[in-house]
Amino acid sequence: MDRVAVEEPLQLVVDGCPVAVLMRTPGHDAELAAGFLWTEGIVRSREEIARIEVEAKDNHVLVFLADGVEVDFDRLTRHLFSASSCGLCGKATIEAITSVHAPVDPGPTFPESALLGASAEMRNAQRTFEQTGGLHASAIFDRKGDLLILREDVGRHNALDKVLGWALREGVSLTECFVLMSGRLSFELMQKALAGRLPLVAGISAPSSLAVEFALESNQSVVGFLRPPRYNLYAGGERVGS
Repeated sequence: MDRVAVEEPLQLVVDGCPVAVLMRTPGHDAELAAGFLWTEGIVRSREEIARIEVEAKDNHVLVFLADGVEVDFDRLTRHLFSASSCGLCGKATIEAITSVHAPVDPGPTFPESALLGASAEMRNAQRTFEQTGGLHASAIFDRKGDLLILREDVGRHNALDKVLGWALREGVSLTECFVLMSGRLSFELMQKALAGRLPLVAGISAPSSLAVEFALESNQSVVGFLRPPRYNLYAGGERVGS
């Protein structure tokens, strides 16, 4: 009998206010919530989150912000219902994102060997994908190419939010790390990586034209079709060394 990936709705509630319904693979829901709030600009540091309560039985995650943190809920850009394949479809322009998240700083340089070894590392760590063949993955690596964290989900943007949420909650800086994603690199994934301050974004598949345009504006590097021994550089090639 074939095993299929689980997809269920998750109601995200911030200080009693329903913010979004995320179609996700259950697991690491607190990370997903933290990453979503970070990439949406609702919080800017882990100190702004007082606590997160996951009510797995009811598919709810309750986020309580620290005292003094104010949120303009009317400014939120995501629709209440977010399909697992969609991401931030409501973001219409690059300027809308870069006005919230500044471009990343120059550097660092990543050895080519770190990139080329990352795809095998990610594939070996995709345990649920091995069973179902139906999940996306996002994996964060340090400059040497060592795997720091990997998360899987039916949604590409959810998998990225989960690893970013892990970094936020653990206090891990990503300014000298890169992320590898299992699918196409789209605009919304690039903006999430920018919110996480990731200087290099790599994918097993191709980037979209808007993803490349966004990377040029945000000073990010984009690597596509990372299938050793080959890969394509679309932006920020100075960050990849020999």
